[in-house]
Amino acid sequence: MEKKPSLKIALLPVIILVILLSFNVYIFQDDSSYGPNQLALLFSAVVAALIGVFHLKHNYHEIEKQAIDSIGVSLQALMILLVVGSLIGIWILNGVVPTMIYYGIKLINPAMFLPVTMILCSIVSLATGSSWSTVGTVGIALIGIGQTLGIPLGMVAGAIVSGAYFGDKMSPLSDTTNLAPAMAGTDLFSHIRHMVYTSGPSIIIALILYIIMGLFFTGDVVDTKQVSEITDLISAKFNISLWLFTLPLIVFILVKMKVPALPALVMGVLIGIVYALIFQYDYLTTLAGGELTFSKLYKIILKTAYAGHVSETGNKVIDKLFTRGGMSGMLNTVWLILTAMVFGGMLEVTGMLQKIAETILKAVSSVTSLVTATIGTSIFLNLTTSDQYIAIVVTGRMFKGAYKDYNLKPKNLSRAVEDGATVTSVLVPWNTCGAYFSSVMGVATTAYLPFAFFNLLSPLMSIIVAAHGKSMEKIDEEI
Repeated sequence: MEKKPSLKIALLPVIILVILLSFNVYIFQDDSSYGPNQLALLFSAVVAALIGVFHLKHNYHEIEKQAIDSIGVSLQALMILLVVGSLIGIWILNGVVPTMIYYGIKLINPAMFLPVTMILCSIVSLATGSSWSTVGTVGIALIGIGQTLGIPLGMVAGAIVSGAYFGDKMSPLSDTTNLAPAMAGTDLFSHIRHMVYTSGPSIIIALILYIIMGLFFTGDVVDTKQVSEITDLISAKFNISLWLFTLPLIVFILVKMKVPALPALVMGVLIGIVYALIFQYDYLTTLAGGELTFSKLYKIILKTAYAGHVSETGNKVIDKLFTRGGMSGMLNTVWLILTAMVFGGMLEVTGMLQKIAETILKAVSSVTSLVTATIGTSIFLNLTTSDQYIAIVVTGRMFKGAYKDYNLKPKNLSRAVEDGATVTSVLVPWNTCGAYFSSVMGVATTAYLPFAFFNLLSPLMSIIVAAHGKSMEKIDEEI
């Protein structure tokens, strides 16, 4: 007969995972997500399975089946990740990314680069409802610009993450912004309006911090000779044209028209191939050895899509900027997500996850502690289940009754869930969001985490607002 786990038993696989991950970061540093963390997740999953079979008396085949089924939740994210790998390679080949970087270097003042980056990503993400699409398009260009201007990539990536997630949270087109109120039992626009109380102050503080940081990166510290050399090399290698901006615009329009992310990005790849023929015919001919035949073109396109674009100019900065993309470059992240989902599935099927959640609920004694518990549970689920959607759904269902008991409107719950689950998912290296952003930008999660100010501030702001009590609307209040 199956047994229910005690709290100590439920926490054991989590503690082992935290120890292994911490040790990996200490030993391998930025390389920890290139194998060590995957093995840590897999080993911790094995520990959870052994406890489930030998101590909790679960049937092994049932544990295995449900753990593997949990991988299905991440399949869409994995497919998007692979397509974005192809998109990056093709968009470098067709000149879209080089054009964005070229004009960005020419037009953006280094001192204002970080705040402009955050604002630009906020606007794009708000318009599309997708932080993933934002980082996969303008995000990769902004990383290239920041790298050329000599701004630490952790800071650049942090500004991109902050802007992308603020826009995503406040957009009615976002899937998480629709999912959170659905789980809590409120309507979409009440949810968005209610998030202004926490997201508004968080993004304003983040903007101020980026402005202050930007003061240390004035034109005086930028090597103008190197910048000129880079822009000259870009324009010599690629046909730079403002018309190339129409391609990301097409993708944004598709997403805004509520075309699902995966087909929208596939269209971005396919149209990108056409753009390569139109705008970079001479470059394609050079790559083909002087004569562009159909078979050579086919080989160039496919190789770029699966292995990424390779730049060989001799300039280290240019070659690092434009040697990127390809499905194969995303496979390490796919491995990370798969092992993370297996670990989360093991915890869920053995009842360990539920036991930890129940214990958290028992500690609630006030509105402030209720919101704190909601935030904490969301973050914990992001760490253990490795998926923001699971974190949103499980937390929303778990706390729905508790908010009703405290006479709080459901929009208070949906806001707390977003402030805890949505924005912190990208800060966890093995979470689908953290793994995706890190792979696309080429910046370790631990490198941008200290500078993702909006994402760090939102959970704290949610607790502060709850303690203040002003926006914690009651069910019996007429607003």
